[in-house]
Amino acid sequence: MDLKRRLIISNAAIVVIPVLITLAASFAFIFILTRVFNTDISYESIKRLTRIEYEFFRTDGGKLQENPEMLLEKEFQQHLAARLSSIDSHVVVIKKHDIVFSTKNMSKIDVEKCLATAKRGMMRGTVELEGSSYIVKVISVAFRDGEQGKVILLAHLGEEDIITKKFLLFVLVVFVVSFLATNVLLAFVFSERILKPLGRLKAAAVQISRGNLDHEVIEEGDAEIRELCRSFEQMRLKLKESVNAQMKYDENRKILVSSISHDLKTPITSIRGYVEGIMDGVANTPEKVEKYLNTIYSKAAQIDGMIDDLLLYSRLDLKQIPFNFENVDIVKYFEDSVTENEAELEKAGIRLRLINELKGCRHVMMDREKMQRVVTNIIDNARKYMNKPAGEVDIILRETDSAIVVEIKDNGSGIAKEDLHHIFDRFYRADASRSRTSGSGLGLAIAKQIIEGHGGKIWARSRENEGTSIMMSLKKINQKVAEVKR
Repeated sequence: MDLKRRLIISNAAIVVIPVLITLAASFAFIFILTRVFNTDISYESIKRLTRIEYEFFRTDGGKLQENPEMLLEKEFQQHLAARLSSIDSHVVVIKKHDIVFSTKNMSKIDVEKCLATAKRGMMRGTVELEGSSYIVKVISVAFRDGEQGKVILLAHLGEEDIITKKFLLFVLVVFVVSFLATNVLLAFVFSERILKPLGRLKAAAVQISRGNLDHEVIEEGDAEIRELCRSFEQMRLKLKESVNAQMKYDENRKILVSSISHDLKTPITSIRGYVEGIMDGVANTPEKVEKYLNTIYSKAAQIDGMIDDLLLYSRLDLKQIPFNFENVDIVKYFEDSVTENEAELEKAGIRLRLINELKGCRHVMMDREKMQRVVTNIIDNARKYMNKPAGEVDIILRETDSAIVVEIKDNGSGIAKEDLHHIFDRFYRADASRSRTSGSGLGLAIAKQIIEGHGGKIWARSRENEGTSIMMSLKKINQKVAEVKR
């Protein structure tokens, strides 16, 4: 239930429940009177009491207090007596301690009873006079000569009138009590429905402010409060995700700095050694100097390549490099790629060939330049770790219903099973021999970033001393769509 509806129902219940309770109590009261005491509350008695109250209300003490002298005028006395006689009522006017006008014979004791009833704070209390009950109202006045006076209004009540008055008083009391009780009860229940979830939300906020992001925010209460709790829980999860990501980035940064420092140390140490050799005169012939300088240059180029790879990987990781996708014929693309790389591999004694198992022309959305970096990195790894005199690298094109699978397979040294799952990690080299190989250790990590940037997947299969296959899957474009785009 939402908060607005609950408020409407609560406000309606504050009125409806007391009314229902009052009606039930009234019926019970009437039932007891009629069945137990054989007394009935008639409409005429209620009407008569209402008229008495109305006439007493009309007899406003304000006008009498402003001009009390009219009470001494015979004409006004007759008018007042006639008006009250219609409801079997009487009026007594007292000046100082004397009765100056009265429509009912009253003793001083009766007068004192009426005045005592008024002093008890009951504006229209009930008084017993000569065995009968009367409603009494007393109005205080001050005459012009300075004398104080009282106006006593009396309305005779029969037994039925008394019961009716008690009934009306009972109804009023029941309604007021039930109204107050309903208000208190609904306020308590309503506040519990709001304050309880808000209290838990406050406790969760305190925990989060203290850095405890594992304190779950439970959705409870009305719809608006549940929505607030849901938003708060989403905020907590986002904060936790952000903190975890920051911790991961910090840890990755430490590993990155440690790894690059380790990889840079070897070529820098080598450069320093050759420079010291030249400075100390170890290279004492032009041939040795040229050899040392060539080595220094190659090491510097190696460092430069490592830094370039590191910058590229960092920018890919932070998604700072945009991809320029275009519709590419996958077969033609790899035919060109083989042409570009086969000459260099032939120098290393490695044969490169393309094996096309596709059933026709196939297209993918590809960033040509970045995909070329992937192919180059994989082929360079195959060349570096080739341990066969007759090396082979095959690029095999296959397809599934939704993707083109590119396999770059070599017959080199292979990778141990326990190391296979780590080859796409940054700076990872499976063994000591690979650690001595020149390179940044980021080649396959960069390839993974680029392939995933294409919305594809990359994985590896390998057997030691038999070779390694790097597999890539790229989403293919529907042939009809490809023709339209062309």
